[in-house]
This record gives sequence, C-alpha cells and structure tokens, in this order.
Amino acid sequence: MRHNKELTILVIDGQGGRLGKQIVEAARKQFPDAEILAVGTNATATATMLKGGADDAATGENPVVVACRKADIIIGPLGIVIADSLLGEVTEKMALAVARSSAERILIPMNRCDNLIAGVNAQSIGELVEDAIAKMIQTVEDRHILCCRDH
Repeated sequence: MRHNKELTILVIDGQGGRLGKQIVEAARKQFPDAEILAVGTNATATATMLKGGADDAATGENPVVVACRKADIIIGPLGIVIADSLLGEVTEKMALAVARSSAERILIPMNRCDNLIAGVNAQSIGELVEDAIAKMIQTVEDRHILCCRDH
C-alpha cells in the first residue's frame, strides 16, 4: 500500500512523551509518507515526540483542539479522552476535542494516573505500541483513507 500526505496521524501525549515518541517512530516506519503531527500536553512531551520524527509539533490545549479537526487518526494513551487525566494535563476541552473528532481514535490502555482499565493485562509499552500500529494499519485499509478520501 502506498502512503502519502493525505493521511494525517495525530499523536497526543503528556508527561515525558516517551509513549508518544515510540508511537511516532513506529508510525513513521509503517507510514513513511504520512503527515505525523505531535501535540504534547507540555513542552517536554512535545520535544520528545518531535525527536521521534514528527513532521510538526505543538504544545497545549488549543493545538489539540485544532489538530483534532484535521486528523484522520488520533492515537495516544486512553487518558486523552478523560478530563484531568495524565496528572491533570488533559483539560476538558482537549478530551472533548478528541472525543468529538471524526478521526478514528486508537487509545492505548495505560493503568496509571488514577485510571485503571479492567481486563487489561500488564503489557510492555512496546507491545502496546505494536498493537496500536496494527490497529492503525487495519483502519487505513478498512476505511481506504488514502485512496478514497474524496470519493
């Protein structure tokens, strides 16, 4: 499958941005021509994801809101849809923007920051990222995002 800039992937992360960086790196490898946007809830997370190979990056509430409007796929920890999660870094507006976006959301279950997900076994970050990328590939194939966007 040929990937091009018609696919916009939005990676959202907070705290240190390590999960986001791994997602950006894996997405870049799988979708080399996609536009990958990274939005951090803080400057450290943003800088870390930018080092992972994101095309563009920004920090904070308004960039999350704006980027959610143009993304085809939004990926990040489950907390990006829960106000006050990630140690309070996710605002209500951020969570609402992600939840209301027409993009496909791929949420990575993280049993941290007072949000525990029942039924989720302890998996390494690498395993979670691998599964998230597999879901992204399936989403692109199922929805024909790249070849059929305007039809």
